[in-house]
Amino acid sequence: SRTDSRRPSHIACESRAGVGTSTIDRHAHFNSLDVATAQDLRRAGLRMARDESVRVVIIRGAGGIFCSGADLKYVSSGGDSEELGYLKSGPRETADGFGDVLKQIVEYIHSTISEIRRAPKPFVAAVDGVAAAGGFGLAMACDLALASERASFEWGYGRTGLTGAESLTFLLPRLLGLRRAMELVFLSPRLDANRALEMGLINLVYPVDQFDVQTEALAKRLASGPTRAWAEAKALINQACGMDLLEHHLD
Repeated sequence: SRTDSRRPSHIACESRAGVGTSTIDRHAHFNSLDVATAQDLRRAGLRMARDESVRVVIIRGAGGIFCSGADLKYVSSGGDSEELGYLKSGPRETADGFGDVLKQIVEYIHSTISEIRRAPKPFVAAVDGVAAAGGFGLAMACDLALASERASFEWGYGRTGLTGAESLTFLLPRLLGLRRAMELVFLSPRLDANRALEMGLINLVYPVDQFDVQTEALAKRLASGPTRAWAEAKALINQACGMDLLEHHLD
């Protein structure tokens, strides 16, 4: 799809038989997110969450990579003036550091995550390949997480001196407990799919050659289920986990 006349979108969306799919397709950049792609991801998430004909949503990456989070090369280059121009009425001033550019990317990712958690339907992360930093957070924010045998999960923020974002500091203690969460933050191991399954970060692991078929089968099963009842159950589980604090944490 295209979002305007100037550029192609790196988020491909489709909907069929109650199953919506959003695919991050920026493979040359390891499916990382610049401002435009993060904005398109948010737009896709909002559209899928609010379309009543879509009963379950799959988030995936193209080309054997899930998502590597914010595009830090884009950030360090200062971003794109047209994409960032709406932030100020006049010309952008050059500021020390790269916080303003990173902030815009992260705000769109955070908005997507908020939409996922509020959505009255299941969101499924289909992780085939690397999910690192913000990509890891995006996967963990989904209701279910599936992985291929070549999937891996990594905190990754320590390599760039960042504190972490994209919901991981909120979700990891809830998914793993305090001690394991600290291990991922301070030691940043790269977890293969089976280790992630053992730790409780994901739900199911499939062979690579069966991954797409098995993911589609699960999505069809969810799409045929009692969506309204599951929406209420999701809201109750969100409440039980203190998910109402997520917005404050993301801010």
